[in-house]
Amino acid sequence: MTVRRPSGRHRARRRAAASASVHLPVPPLAVALAAGLLLPVLPLRAQDDITLERIMAHPDWLGRQPEGPYWSSDGDSVYFQRKREGEEIRDLYRIDLEEQQTVRVSDRDRAGADAAGGDWDRERRRRVFVKTGDVFVRDLDHDGGLIQITRTAAFESAPFFTAGGDVAFRRAGVWFVRERETGLLRQPFDVRTEDDPEKARSEQDLKAGYLERQQPRLLEIVRQRRERQERSLEVSRGRQAGDPSRSALPHYLGKEVEVAGSALSPALDRMVLRTRPKERDEGLRDRMPNYVTATGLVEVEEVRMKVGTAETAGETLLLLRAGDPEPATLDLSVLPGIADDPLADLREAARERKMAREAAAKRAAEGEDAGGTEAASVEQKDDEASEDEEVNEKESGPRPVRFGPVSFNRDGSRAVVQVYSTDNKDRWIVGIDLEAGELRPLHRMSDPAWINYAFRDLGWLPDDSTVFFLSEETGFSQLNLMDTANGERLRVTEGDFVVRSPQVSADGAFLYFEANRNHAGVFDIFRARVSGAGTGVIEQVTSLGGLNSFGLSPDDRHLLIVHSTATRPPELWLQDASPGAEAVRLTETVSADFLAVDWVAPRFVEVPSSQVERPIHARLYLPPEAAAGSRPAVVFVHGAGYLQNAHQGWSSYFREFMFHTLLARRGYVVLDMDFRASAGYGRDWRTAIYRQMGTPEVEDLADGIDYLVAEHGVDRERIGVYGGSYGGFVTFMAMFRRPELFAAGAALRPVTDWAHYNHGYTSNILNTPELDPEAYERSSPIEFAEGLQKPLLICTGMLDDNVLFQDSVRLVQRLIELGKEDWELAVYPAEAHGFVEPSSWLDEYRRILKLFETHLKP
Repeated sequence: MTVRRPSGRHRARRRAAASASVHLPVPPLAVALAAGLLLPVLPLRAQDDITLERIMAHPDWLGRQPEGPYWSSDGDSVYFQRKREGEEIRDLYRIDLEEQQTVRVSDRDRAGADAAGGDWDRERRRRVFVKTGDVFVRDLDHDGGLIQITRTAAFESAPFFTAGGDVAFRRAGVWFVRERETGLLRQPFDVRTEDDPEKARSEQDLKAGYLERQQPRLLEIVRQRRERQERSLEVSRGRQAGDPSRSALPHYLGKEVEVAGSALSPALDRMVLRTRPKERDEGLRDRMPNYVTATGLVEVEEVRMKVGTAETAGETLLLLRAGDPEPATLDLSVLPGIADDPLADLREAARERKMAREAAAKRAAEGEDAGGTEAASVEQKDDEASEDEEVNEKESGPRPVRFGPVSFNRDGSRAVVQVYSTDNKDRWIVGIDLEAGELRPLHRMSDPAWINYAFRDLGWLPDDSTVFFLSEETGFSQLNLMDTANGERLRVTEGDFVVRSPQVSADGAFLYFEANRNHAGVFDIFRARVSGAGTGVIEQVTSLGGLNSFGLSPDDRHLLIVHSTATRPPELWLQDASPGAEAVRLTETVSADFLAVDWVAPRFVEVPSSQVERPIHARLYLPPEAAAGSRPAVVFVHGAGYLQNAHQGWSSYFREFMFHTLLARRGYVVLDMDFRASAGYGRDWRTAIYRQMGTPEVEDLADGIDYLVAEHGVDRERIGVYGGSYGGFVTFMAMFRRPELFAAGAALRPVTDWAHYNHGYTSNILNTPELDPEAYERSSPIEFAEGLQKPLLICTGMLDDNVLFQDSVRLVQRLIELGKEDWELAVYPAEAHGFVEPSSWLDEYRRILKLFETHLKP
């Protein structure tokens, strides 16, 4: 591997700062033992068993992996953070790639360190970034010196270089520019969410009563004072406008709105604002009691809103021009299909239900017997779900929308923004005509289910005319180029695979990206040529397998890779940014204790589906020893819904990975499936659950059972299921709707009723309860609790502000009223959605293991 050698003075400067550094062995073992990153080579201790106590201990025992890696500005070093053992503090480390040294950066030396993110100037010789809330510039033309731009108690953000080479940044929502030549700090736009005083006075005159109109008519002193005030304001504004040493005249937006986001043009002559109503319906919010407090008193916290309980508030896009105090509202009616209502049929059905209820209520009030009428046949549960459907009676006109970040090109001559309908059925990419003050639609993507919240990457190529973006319109996230002048588009990638995280090279020749092109569970790094000869040619850059994410070096020559496998946590690797180059490992942080365990490596299998033509990808854990007869099995159900866990990298469910080894050693076969709804398999796989959550997933689990029985000698009568969050929800649906599938189940932090979950997630998949009660009723476990027949364990944290404790409480009351037996509720008073304390993890998994050992073993 070739690495650019730094200049002598750069090397001398780093050596002087590296008093804590240690010489590294030759790559791939490129991190030092003395820094605690290269673990000593110890003989592996035989561990014939792994205990729950060890698995559920604080994860420090696995080793403390690198976090948040990034390149230094000169490309000669790599920074990353690492957790201290037994503490939550993170320390900063630097790997010098040329000197093969690692340094734990001291608190004093942090002042000279780079930070992640930021922006480069056109020549890529200066880089601006934010570190601990202040703005810094690294100047590679001046001995790599670091210039501090701000040192304030405020938090600065979003720094970038203007077209003229100055530094712009945002502080408390206000944009500032630091001029390079003079050092002057100035505010190019003064935005105020208040009424313009002149307009406010005019409106006040129109609303004036008789007495207010009478005063200036009769009394000269009143007239004179008002005239003097108006003249003073006029002169003050004129002087401010004509004096180049003063800030710009204010842009008044009115007191009824607030700014949701802003983007400053690099030319400093335009600003685009996202605004929304200041007063808006916040919906129904739950309250969560905390019983384990420092005061000994119960403390109550207000938590998230319930789905569908707030009136949808859209956003408005405003264009501000320097020298023109009047904001221009950008017209959304030009968006293709913006006035269409994809939910019109559901809205009409909701209106008819409302009319039927009103008619039934009227008959009841008049003493008529409506028991046999059509109106009275509306079910009670439908009434409960549709108490207030006025919000669903959509007015004619454009649908409300929200905006992604506005993105300007380098010289500020063009801008684009992604626009999302609040019903999440449409996404538009639009150009902003900065001269005419108009939107120019460039691309529309519609989905009858919902637009994916992932794959929203959009950026400029260095030509300042072309943007790259991701789109799922072919069924899979694919990479596209588009000319913002005419909307002409080139689809760079095509196929039944997922493209994510594109990064453009500094010279604009390539777009690098991650993709599972070769196998659904393997994300390697590829590149596509996007300029010059060979445009559109795709090349595979890495061949590490597993999971890989990356960052390009400042000179485009190298990739900093975060690589993991199913049995090894993430480590840092380095590779030349060209196909076929050898990857070199930089860190080795996995503990000797973890390496000493003979973990059961999952097999990656394809389970035949009875519902679709594609297989269901899964991890399969088999017992090390052959079985004399049929075996018990456990099916694990991952959380989130839209998450991929049958990939071949390190799983965020690392405790479950270890638990599955324990189960396999005890003779269980374990299956971990990426059922329909999971990520990594395209749009149709994701949206199969639209308006029917829990149905496709359980169908896939049933196929998994058939596979286990047919291929691995599993006893159909001795299969258990468990999962957390969305996995807990699916566990409920399987236990309640298909009780013949599983002999026992454990639902952890589970959703029991989607009408009680949050809006952003749930409304995408099920719309809202008022509009689509049938979707909620067919998707919520509490509606099917009567079907419980087998032993059930429910575990939940009482401080869960995601899936509230109330969810489990309501289900428990339902089970009590149904007279159900053989279920158990375990509560964890000090835990939120993701458990933290090892004692809680241990208690929970002891109960799960006991459930399976009791009901699945002969």
